[in-house]
Amino acid sequence: MIFNCGKFQLNLNRPHVMGIVNVTPDSFSDGGKFNTTNQAVEHALQLIVDGADILDIGGESSRPGAVPVSLDDELNRVIPVIEALIKVSTIPISIDTYKPEVMRQAIAAGASIVNDIRALQEVSALEVVASSNVAVCLMHMQGTPQTMQIQPKYVDVITEVRQFLLDRLNVLLSNGVDNSRILLDPGFGFGKTREHNISLIKHLDQLVDIGQPLLVGLSRKAILGSIAGADEQQRLHAGIAASVVSAMKGAKIVRVHDVKATVDALKVVTAVL
Repeated sequence: MIFNCGKFQLNLNRPHVMGIVNVTPDSFSDGGKFNTTNQAVEHALQLIVDGADILDIGGESSRPGAVPVSLDDELNRVIPVIEALIKVSTIPISIDTYKPEVMRQAIAAGASIVNDIRALQEVSALEVVASSNVAVCLMHMQGTPQTMQIQPKYVDVITEVRQFLLDRLNVLLSNGVDNSRILLDPGFGFGKTREHNISLIKHLDQLVDIGQPLLVGLSRKAILGSIAGADEQQRLHAGIAASVVSAMKGAKIVRVHDVKATVDALKVVTAVL
């Protein structure tokens, strides 16, 4: 399976690792650690050394209850990082945003993937991606980061998430975005209870069966803490297990904070699959 993202072509015949670079003061796990351009670039370069296949740059936290940031603030956080990295990075750079103007400027700066928690539902977001050659990740979210964990409810979480992703996929296909440029993400922790998340993990095959490469983001999330009884900084082992399980169930990309450990674990998965 070939994933086309800008000038890059990734062969997804093995699980790939997307390394997280949060240029924010308030991300749930590493907020403030890399919120200057130099810190973020240094961290990103280390993730490349650690074996990351993709870098995901974000300038606005989407943790539960997060306060939205202004367009200018987000641009000032992420664009200098992308401009610095594009000169030295040998792997695709993803921009984690739902704002069309951030997408546009990030693509102009060299980003190859748009990672959108709102699945290109903002006005003009679809046009920005469709008029470029970049890839996109469409994620499911019930509600918004401010409301999503206030009693999320589903009749059937698997069916509803699957249908949403199918609907958004078909919108993109009908607007000329080739399926080789599209990832799908079930949105673990985005408007889901512990039980919803566990059900999605158990039945990941029903999302894989859509036929698009699946991205899974479970790294350091509350669901892992509820299972392992650990806070955000103590979820490495649970996160590795989640990445291994996801890959063995068919996920093609895992989005993680702990790149080196995940890369090593997925080498074992690749060897035995």
